[in-house]
Amino acid sequence: MSQMLMREIGRSGISASAVGLGTWAIGGWMWGGTDERAAVAAIQASIDEGVTLIDTAPAYGMGRSEEIVGQAIKGRRDKVVLATKCGLVWHVQKGNYFFSQQDKPVHRYLGRESIRHEVEESLRRLGTDYIDHYITHWQDPTTPIAETMAALEELKAEGKIRSVGISNCSLKDVQDYSAAGQLDAVQEEYSMVKRGVEQDILPFCRRNAITLLSYSSLALGLLSGKIGPDRKFSGDDHRKDNPRFSMENRSKVAAFMDVVRPIAEGHGASAAQAVIAWTLAQPGITVALCGARNPEQARENAGAGRIQLSPTELATIDTAISQHLSKLDA
Repeated sequence: MSQMLMREIGRSGISASAVGLGTWAIGGWMWGGTDERAAVAAIQASIDEGVTLIDTAPAYGMGRSEEIVGQAIKGRRDKVVLATKCGLVWHVQKGNYFFSQQDKPVHRYLGRESIRHEVEESLRRLGTDYIDHYITHWQDPTTPIAETMAALEELKAEGKIRSVGISNCSLKDVQDYSAAGQLDAVQEEYSMVKRGVEQDILPFCRRNAITLLSYSSLALGLLSGKIGPDRKFSGDDHRKDNPRFSMENRSKVAAFMDVVRPIAEGHGASAAQAVIAWTLAQPGITVALCGARNPEQARENAGAGRIQLSPTELATIDTAISQHLSKLDA
């Protein structure tokens, strides 16, 4: 079996698998609940398949996802590059109100004391004494970036975190964080149907040795090859009312998949694996974070990190994207 593709996270000296496991769905919130046993098995299957980067956050189920990750990596901490986040808080009502979860108001807040409180909570839930990659989850316009970055640099000096990242940000945020300290990675949504970062953030990252971690690489499952025009979404599944999942869009995706499948089959791969492999072949995209809720999905995602598409195959996929996907709702 070929080796998992490995890549560096910024200038941190940390090397991680090009396919990372995203654990938003594992927290249950906005994904119609969670099956804890299957979630633990998914994380462990990912590690067994060579996935080292596991990405979580306190907001995924109000600590639930972090607790499940902590349980799953017990005894395997040395095999994992652990990423979690700060900045969505419910222990204080400072910063900007964002949303409520489990009847608690959640605020975007990145003040120094709050970050120090959050890191201790995350370390406890994850059952570890250090976090490899610590990310500001959403940006807080009420706190100067210099204060936030100073707090993160302090935690790095203390050995509680090893590298710094930001998510859900503007180009100006990326520039300001970079000016205030060592920013190693930006985590933003990126997929065949959501390519906005190519315009501004990605070129800046490439020039400044900043890694880009893409999330929703399969566009919330739309590009998995498994969500046809007749799929129904239930409960609090946030795809239910998402215009991107309209019947018309799913029909366009189905036509696109007819082009991708033969290419995937040539590699003994699934359509989803070919989509992830395409993502990893885009200049500046370092890691593709992919969600999995059971071991089968985890193994399939991991397999994408072992596929190398040829220039001809990439060009064929690019043509199909412009024919079928370019007008999908972003």
